[in-house]
Amino acid sequence: MTYPVRPYPPVTWGRGAVGTVGVGRDDQVSGEAVALDLPAASFGLRILSGVIDLILGYLVLILGIYLSFKLAYDVDDALFGACLTVSTVIAFAAVPTTWETLTRGKTLGHVILGLRTVRDDAGPIRFRHALTRAMIGVIEIYTFFGVPAMICAAVNRRNKRIGDLVAGTYVIRERFKITLPEPIPMPPPLAPWASTADIAALPDPLAVSVRQFLNRREGYNPAARSALAERLIFAIAPYVAPAPPPQAPAEDVLAAVMAARRERDTARLAREDRLRTRLLR
Repeated sequence: MTYPVRPYPPVTWGRGAVGTVGVGRDDQVSGEAVALDLPAASFGLRILSGVIDLILGYLVLILGIYLSFKLAYDVDDALFGACLTVSTVIAFAAVPTTWETLTRGKTLGHVILGLRTVRDDAGPIRFRHALTRAMIGVIEIYTFFGVPAMICAAVNRRNKRIGDLVAGTYVIRERFKITLPEPIPMPPPLAPWASTADIAALPDPLAVSVRQFLNRREGYNPAARSALAERLIFAIAPYVAPAPPPQAPAEDVLAAVMAARRERDTARLAREDRLRTRLLR
């Protein structure tokens, strides 16, 4: 079987893509071409976490009111009112914003229940995300006792409250285990070619399609297996140069590309980890 070298449009999600089970636009794809659907925190966990954070907020507010009485009640009414306002801002906005920013998405309730707030793309949140969530939380949680937040979370697929929708975040469960399948081995005859080939980043849906095909190919009838392998070869052709050996079987070429992709991602992550370690010393 020869490798097709004529131009062929790359597969894109939602238009001509090979059917991929369980992979959506929001899924994160690992170097193994495995879709990682980070599990959103359940509605119940979000309520429980919110109650814990609510209690913390009111405890901080009570402490602020107590200090305001001690420091300003007998001094000046305007100063006392200003102290109460500052105490409210600190309890309901400053504390949750600072806490979530420093912990990259964890409130006290999150820490206790094993949750974390992340961006919609699963990356860590920043100050602006934490501030947006906290400011809207003052209205939807403290002003209206969490009713708008619960209604919004109940009808949202990821159990998002209004603050999450505006900030572009959601809450995930951290205490779960991801089981990855065995890595695709490198076909020995294609190892020399794969080590020097220029393999561009594959679109995530395409990478997962290739991975799923290689894992499930034994269950296909020969005709469907051959046709799907050829179709995937055409799809990855624009991302690979030079072409593999002319007589290389299509399935071996697919396996070589995925194995090389894994090896290069592993090496890149190791380099980045060493660099972070060196810079943070």
